[in-house]
This record gives sequence, structure tokens and C-alpha cells, in this order.
Amino acid sequence: MKVPEQTADIFKILSKGQFISSNSSNKTISDLYNIIDSDDNFEDLRDYFLQINFILERGDEYFHFSRNEEKTTLEKKIENAYKWIDTLDFLKTFDNSFGSGFRFDISDIINKIKLDAELETKLDSINKDKKSRDEILKDILDGLVKESFIELENERTGQYKVLAAFKYIERLLLTINISEEAQNEIPE
Repeated sequence: MKVPEQTADIFKILSKGQFISSNSSNKTISDLYNIIDSDDNFEDLRDYFLQINFILERGDEYFHFSRNEEKTTLEKKIENAYKWIDTLDFLKTFDNSFGSGFRFDISDIINKIKLDAELETKLDSINKDKKSRDEILKDILDGLVKESFIELENERTGQYKVLAAFKYIERLLLTINISEEAQNEIPE
């Protein structure tokens, strides 16, 4: 098995729970995506990382690691999924087309919050620490950047770009199936 010379760089990113997306503006990230995306490299890297209990997963234009988790780690992931549900709901309320390739800046969201009571309510429901709306919005975006679902594309203008890895959150939430019996038990 021959792995590419960039294997350490790939591991450094993916082992932090981040994603490598095809549409990243960061040339290093997009180059790493192309290296992994090669059929020979993907298979070799998957086998290589499997030996150290990391599973290299291929998504729709992104890569990430998964692992067999202990129960406590699984519970933490479920907590993160709840956070992603609220975040995705908020962002899709902001703009239904919010997804891979979408570009925006904070002022777009702030201006829409001022005009849309539903969006304002959703942001307030995310705000558990009673921070200002600007602070909670910055926290949401910083978290999405840290998890490599979005990136700050232009620091000068404050423009963000949604990366292909955002499809991971969308797909995760689409797989949640609530039975009709359970729906009837959920308080409104």
C-alpha cells in the first residue's frame, strides 16, 4: 500500500473532526480533496487509516473521518446533532437555498432578522447563554467555520462560503425518521 506524501496533512485536518471539501477556496484543502479523490489514493488511504481505527468516509464532494464510538462519545455526537438541527433550521429560514456554494455575510443575516420575526425567534431559541444577537450569530458562524462547514472567503468584506461538507448536516437530518406514533407524542 502506497499512500500519498500528503497523508500527514490529511490526517491533521480530518482527525480534528473537520472535513475536506471539493469547493474550498483554500487551495491546500481543495488540493488535498483532489489527492484523496483519486480512486487509488482513496482506497489506500482508507486502508491505511483503518489500521489506526479511523474510517475515511467519502461524502458528496467531501471527506471526513468516522470511528466506532463509545456510548459517551455517541451521546456527545447526539448533542451536536441537536445543535445542527437548530442551526440548519435557522439558516434555511434565513435563505432556503442555503447550501453548498452559497455566499453570504453577517450583515445579510442581521438585516433579515430585523425584517423576519420567525428568523428572530429561531435565533433567540438558539441563544441559551442570553448573549446579544450579534454574539450568538458570530458564535454560530465561528462554530461552522471550526467544523469546516463554511469558510470565511473574504476577510475584507466578511463574505462566507458554504462548503460541500454542509451536505453532511443536511443528509444527517434527512435520515432522521419520526414515526407517526412518535409525532403524536411530541408536545406542540
